[in-house]
Amino acid sequence: MSLLDISHLTVAYRTRSGPIVAVNDATLRVERGTTVGLVGESGCGKSTLGKAILGIIPEGTRVEGSIVFDGVDLVAADEATLQKYRGRNLSLVFQDPMTRLNPLMTIRDHFVELIRAHEPETEKEDAEKRAREILAAVRIPPDRIKQYPHEFSGGMRQRIMIALALVFRPSLLIADEPTTSLDVIVEAQILELLRSIKREFDMGVLLITHNLGLVAEYADEIAVMYAGHLAERGGVLDVFEEPQHPYTKGLLESVIDLDTTELRSIPGQPPDLLHPPSGCPFHPRCPSVMPHCSTSFPPITRPREGREVACYLYS
Repeated sequence: MSLLDISHLTVAYRTRSGPIVAVNDATLRVERGTTVGLVGESGCGKSTLGKAILGIIPEGTRVEGSIVFDGVDLVAADEATLQKYRGRNLSLVFQDPMTRLNPLMTIRDHFVELIRAHEPETEKEDAEKRAREILAAVRIPPDRIKQYPHEFSGGMRQRIMIALALVFRPSLLIADEPTTSLDVIVEAQILELLRSIKREFDMGVLLITHNLGLVAEYADEIAVMYAGHLAERGGVLDVFEEPQHPYTKGLLESVIDLDTTELRSIPGQPPDLLHPPSGCPFHPRCPSVMPHCSTSFPPITRPREGREVACYLYS
C-alpha cells in the first residue's frame, strides 16, 4: 500500500454562480521516501488537491472519491480524526510564510501552541526545547526563538514554516510553492534542505509548483495537472525526455534554458472552470486536436510501465 493513495478525487467549490470543479476525478500516489512533483499553470487545481488531503477546504465543498493515507480514508474520516493527523502525520508548507506566521507571536509561541495542541500535557519548557532542536535542523540559530516573524528574512521565515511542519516528523509533507518569492540561492538552499530531511525522516513529499526546473532537480515522479484533471504522470526523467500529452510538451517547450534562442508559450489560457469546455479541457489549445476530443474526455492509458496519460493520441 502506498503512503498516500488518492483515487478518483473530485473537489467542487460551491459558488453563487454554480459549482466550480477544481479537481476532477484525479488519481495519484505518493510512496514513502519519494517526492512527487505536481505541476501545471495557475488555477489548474494543484493547491486545492493539496488542501483536500488535509481537509482544510471551505465548508460546503463537495468532495468525492477517496484519499487513503496510511490505511485511513481521509474523505470519510470525521473532524476528530483529521485533527489527529493534521500537523502530526500530515503537514503542509504554505506558499507565503509572512501571511501564515502571526506577527503578534514570537517564534517560540508558534511552536508551543502547535505542540501543545497535539500534546496538551507537554510543558512549555519541553516544547521550547523541541522547537530549538528542529530550528537548528533547518539552520535557524535557536537563540533567535524569542524574536518575531518580521525580524527574519523571507528565506528564514520559510525555514521556520518548514520547521513547524516537521516538528512531529510527519510521514507526508505537502510543500505548496515552498520557494515562492525567494531568490535562486535561497531557493536552492530550501529545496536541498527538504531533500536532506526527506532522507533523514524517510518521508513522502508532494511538491506543488509551477517551476519545472525544481521538479527536474528534486522530484522522483511528476504529475501534470490541467483544469482539474491529471493529464500525465510518470518518472521525472522519463517524462522530461519523452513527454506524451500535448500540454506537457507545451509546458516543457516554454521553459527557458541556456540553449534557448526563441521564446515559446502555449497559446490561449486555461479554461473558466465555471464553464469548462466539453470533452478534453485542453482541446481548445491543443495543436493535435481531433474531432472527438471535444465530445468526450479521453480515458487514462498506460503506454508503458510507470506512465499514465489522458489523451486520445494514445488510446
